[in-house]
Amino acid sequence: MIASHTLQPLVEAWLGTQRWFAGKGRTSSVAVEHLATLSHQVELWLARVRYSDGTGELYQMPLSTRDEPSAGLEHVLLGSVESEGSWRWIYDALHDKDLTPVWLEAIRDERHTGRLQFTCYSDADAIPVELPSLVLTGEQSNTSLMYGAVAILKVFRRLQPGVNPDIEIGVALGKHGARHVPRLLGAVNADYQGGTYALAMLQEYMSTAADGWELAKASVRDLMAEADLHAEEAGGDFAGEAQRLGAAVAEVHADLAAAFGVSRADDLHEHAAAMHARLDRAIGVVPQLEDIAAGLHKTYDAFAGAAAEVQLQRIHGDLHLGQVLRTSHRWVIIDFEGEPMADLETRRRPDSPLRDVAGMMRSFEYAGHHRVIEVGYQPQLAYRAAEWSLRNRDAFCAGYAQAAGHDPREYEVPLRAFEADKAVYEAVYEARNRPDWLAIPLASLVRLATNAKSEELS
Repeated sequence: MIASHTLQPLVEAWLGTQRWFAGKGRTSSVAVEHLATLSHQVELWLARVRYSDGTGELYQMPLSTRDEPSAGLEHVLLGSVESEGSWRWIYDALHDKDLTPVWLEAIRDERHTGRLQFTCYSDADAIPVELPSLVLTGEQSNTSLMYGAVAILKVFRRLQPGVNPDIEIGVALGKHGARHVPRLLGAVNADYQGGTYALAMLQEYMSTAADGWELAKASVRDLMAEADLHAEEAGGDFAGEAQRLGAAVAEVHADLAAAFGVSRADDLHEHAAAMHARLDRAIGVVPQLEDIAAGLHKTYDAFAGAAAEVQLQRIHGDLHLGQVLRTSHRWVIIDFEGEPMADLETRRRPDSPLRDVAGMMRSFEYAGHHRVIEVGYQPQLAYRAAEWSLRNRDAFCAGYAQAAGHDPREYEVPLRAFEADKAVYEAVYEARNRPDWLAIPLASLVRLATNAKSEELS
């Protein structure tokens, strides 16, 4: 095994190049620690990152060691070190197809090795140990491996102690027989410093599925290619799918309520105060919010008095079109982790299903307007984008109402507050990362703030 002091400088240089590392651009120090041995070539290491402001994070690093360099793994090479008189090459083990079957074998056999506990939630023959793995691109906070077209292993990079909501919900909804979520096949946990840390989860892979965000964008492109058709007349009209998606989300909310229970909100003033605070902080990043802040604050004040309209239960917590898949038979909702940067206990707290609905409302807004951002503002394109967004927002809510027995649009005050809160978050994100996209959340916030003022006058 490589000594930690030898590995440390390699990890420190490598971390900043990884998409899942949240500390890019921040001054930090890194300490590495060996966690467990997964096989004779794979070791699980931890990187503890300390920032100059006193905060810190813990990351998981499965690493493999080779006696000679591997041409096929150059893109995941941390570096080489001298150990016991010979040179060793260190790689990110999740990209090494020769070694990744060990995760599935350990889940199938429910091994308990040192600090690691592997749990199987399915029949052993459902674990595809014989299939090769492929790392999926596009992951922001984890690393996911697809095994054939059968299973997907999500390896959590940033670790926190406690119950992982994605695994917890997967277990509960599996027992409940929920049909709009993937089947949980297994999980990996570690005992570390007196706490339990979720390292990975294995789920059914939806082999016939298409990504909801890509489907929605294709519909918008079809509409924009037509010279004079309305959204309902274009060949790629998405409203039927949006309606079916709304029904699927309502069914999942009902499954979550049955599995975890529901309660009524006694007081929303603390939630409203958090919304006010997020808006005040956002103004420092997005000065354009100053002119509409009064209307948004009125929205949050109204929300504080709407406790009678809000039911609390477990929800998805980070729902958007990129978190849903359309299979040949149904819509499937994935990734019940909640907001990735929040702590686990916050993500597991009961919240309003309207927050998930608001997340989908925001996602339809983005899908509708993405072409306007890509090709530049044109009045006709902007009109058609707004038409597409409104049509699909309404279709989604209609489908939700059909399945749930109540229309989320009936709860106008809390739904508007949740949407505004999400759009404020988006505005900060876009200002920092994609300034060209800032127009989308800003336009929505102007609309939401104006509606609040109009209601006050009426």
